[in-house]
Amino acid sequence: MDATPWLSDDEQRAWRGLAAVFLRLPGALEGQLQRDAGLSHFEYWVMALLSEADGRARRLRDLAAQANCSLSRLSHVVTRLERRGWVVREPVPDDARSTYAVLTEDGFTQVVAAAPGHVRAVRSLVFDALDTADVADLERICWAIVARLDTDAYAPRA
Repeated sequence: MDATPWLSDDEQRAWRGLAAVFLRLPGALEGQLQRDAGLSHFEYWVMALLSEADGRARRLRDLAAQANCSLSRLSHVVTRLERRGWVVREPVPDDARSTYAVLTEDGFTQVVAAAPGHVRAVRSLVFDALDTADVADLERICWAIVARLDTDAYAPRA
């Protein structure tokens, strides 16, 4: 007897749609950012998170959680951004084991310049195809899936 809980036809169609999105969307966003700003999507993501932080600084471990990546991957990206003069590392004064990533003024200028093109691409590729109810459903669905993937994942507060 087969105990595999096979997907229903509706689930199979939904799964294939989701798979098509996560296979195609990253390349489209990556291409736009590389072409228009000379940034990878992940570099932009990290810089945008820093730009929104108090003092444009976050502890590396907190930034990794918010960027949904390993500390090792984040460290490599921060090193690349440091070489470009867009991020610096600073010790956390009250915690010798922690380090801040700090967005420099040049880094802030870069992310601000890249943001309009990125937002236009996100709007065109994702949100222009959705109505208000779809956006609410998308948010709920995405965070429900993220919660299954990583119970410690960063979720924005409403």
